[in-house]
Amino acid sequence: MRYKFYAYGHHNILATHKTTLEFTKDENISLRGDCIIGVNADFELNKLKRFIKKTKNKKIIITIKTSDKKIKEKIIAEINLNFSMGKELVIRRTDFVSERTFAIRANKAAYELKRPLIDFLKKGENKIAVIVENIG
Repeated sequence: MRYKFYAYGHHNILATHKTTLEFTKDENISLRGDCIIGVNADFELNKLKRFIKKTKNKKIIITIKTSDKKIKEKIIAEINLNFSMGKELVIRRTDFVSERTFAIRANKAAYELKRPLIDFLKKGENKIAVIVENIG
């Protein structure tokens, strides 16, 4: 199983949060959103729920690729079977679960992502692909 969506950078992306990273459908963010790494995300809740329902193993791999394919980042996590937020998709290092939590026990948070990726995302016109796949 696999699900793919796209998001864009924004000049206010900091990616300094120690326990989470987030993709949002919002087009603009403030400097307070230090976990946000992608805006104007086009994920669809119904399709994500279908992906979750068909997931055989809770372990997933989330791959982030820049549009020029020069930078790639991989995150391993456990899917939250009760994810139900249509506006924000949050990935956490911890076990904390809410409707916004797409995945928990991730091996990376925003501050651990490659800095060339964050520099790429600080340019608002830059686009990333986010691919979520089941492991196993």
